[in-house]
Amino acid sequence: MSAAAAVAIGVMTLGALAPPTASASASASAVSAAAAARPDAVQQALNTLVRDDGMPAALASVKDRNGRTRTYTAGVGDLSTGSKVPVDGQVRIGSNTKTFVAVVVLQLVGEGKIGLDATVDTYLPGLVRGEGIDGRRITVRQLLQHTSGLPDYGIHVDDDELRNRYFEPRELLDIALRDKADAAPGTTWGYSNTNYVLAGLIVQKVTGRPLAEEMDRRIIKRIGLRHTYFPAPGEMAVREPHPQGYHRNPADGPLRDFTEIDPSAGWAAGQLISTNSDLNRFFTTLLAGRLLPAAQLAEMRTTVPAGTSGLGYGLGLMSRPLSCGGVYWGHGGDIPGYETRGGATDDGRAANVAVTSIPTDEAAVQHVNDAVDRALCG
Repeated sequence: MSAAAAVAIGVMTLGALAPPTASASASASAVSAAAAARPDAVQQALNTLVRDDGMPAALASVKDRNGRTRTYTAGVGDLSTGSKVPVDGQVRIGSNTKTFVAVVVLQLVGEGKIGLDATVDTYLPGLVRGEGIDGRRITVRQLLQHTSGLPDYGIHVDDDELRNRYFEPRELLDIALRDKADAAPGTTWGYSNTNYVLAGLIVQKVTGRPLAEEMDRRIIKRIGLRHTYFPAPGEMAVREPHPQGYHRNPADGPLRDFTEIDPSAGWAAGQLISTNSDLNRFFTTLLAGRLLPAAQLAEMRTTVPAGTSGLGYGLGLMSRPLSCGGVYWGHGGDIPGYETRGGATDDGRAANVAVTSIPTDEAAVQHVNDAVDRALCG
């Protein structure tokens, strides 16, 4: 569920060769055959993640600006059986869930039902109080932008709790409010899953419907995300073909199978399950203006600096520079067992990469980001 916001996948199509002349046809055919046998840059990046970084599996889906899609896999889908990785298999997408929640909130802003600069207390009176914490001073915009100063409940949920325990959203909030504020509202960017638990609670209060129903009605069914869903309470398995997810804690410990977990500790901050291709459809549709009115999409894309890597964070949407120029827009997500990175560009390119264990060192983190960059810059 961490913010890990690196996204970029690379070159995936080989340049077209000019038709050979008759005298050069033999050598040209040999070159063409060698090129066809050589993995392209995205496949090479996934192979590196498995071979050098110890990822059990890596998956990618890449869409070019003409709508052509390629899918990739590397590694094995199940370490105990050695089974193949399902092509475009379902994975837990962690904090990509936040972008879905932000879209729902901004749709409600467009409908006049939520004010971006209204306070949390406008919708949840008296609920958010603590040491240096006052819901009368925190706005909806600050929740979506991670500038509220609220502490993160996630640091207090250990692996075994996350795996086996069901949490009500209010319990997650109560865990967070035991700590003092990280900062005064509006003064600095600081990633906190607590912000999106509150955003989800506001959606439920305003609509009178469960958050999962609103996301399903307003986004998932509306744009045809056929492999994306919000697990029901107590639903621990992944419904469709999927690679097993593994978790290593401590960083030098053994890999443990974390495929089946109770994802309620994520809730509005990280509970969704999807595929790389569905994520590509979601982000391209969002950037194309088909989920939000222009005014709300512009608000979503208005960023503040997040860290030192050139990353910008808007309202549930991140921008990251590409090595080939420009930026892509997405989010990314970690939850024990899986990590996803990816996004889309304004000209219609999209790429998402998933690995079946959260990287535990800087090199592996960079290699996931490099895979995304290669795909989008190809």
